[in-house]
Amino acid sequence: QVQVVESGGGLVQAGESLRLSCTTSGWIGSVGTGAWYRQTPGKQRELVAGIGEDGTTTYVDSMEGRFTISRDNAKNTIYLQMNTLKLEDTAVYYCNVALGWNTYWGQGTQVTVSS
Repeated sequence: QVQVVESGGGLVQAGESLRLSCTTSGWIGSVGTGAWYRQTPGKQRELVAGIGEDGTTTYVDSMEGRFTISRDNAKNTIYLQMNTLKLEDTAVYYCNVALGWNTYWGQGTQVTVSS
């Protein structure tokens, strides 16, 4: 059974850093493109950053420079390094990965930034 599990969220103060991880298990084959999204109550889920199977990255303009997406294919894991966190970064962060012809979502991990 395929599982996509995010981890690394938590409560931090503004200006601090967090690294989120997204690990895929139960899949025989390579993990394709991956992306991190985030969602706050009452708002649509929004893209934060994406990474191709070859490591090519894309960022939403407002995230670039503070957030870095990366991957370790040997561990089937995609990371999101978040630096200089702001209050408005508070959200549930979700990972989405392409496995074969389908995409899978994780359950999300809460990031809360306090002043």
